[in-house]
Amino acid sequence: MVSRKAEVRQGDQAEADKGVSLNFKVSPEFKKAFKGFAVAQGISMTDLLKEGFDLSKTRPRK
Repeated sequence: MVSRKAEVRQGDQAEADKGVSLNFKVSPEFKKAFKGFAVAQGISMTDLLKEGFDLSKTRPRK
């Protein structure tokens, strides 16, 4: 028998594995350039965004 707490944890893990949407607007030109760069690098747009975010966190802000 699985407890309710364990069911919730399994649900949280399933959602974490699936991912959640991150929605924001960009210009059509930016989207085309971003997608084109990701394709040229052989990575997904999600992976490109994650790499950019990781890189941005390491750079000090002016």
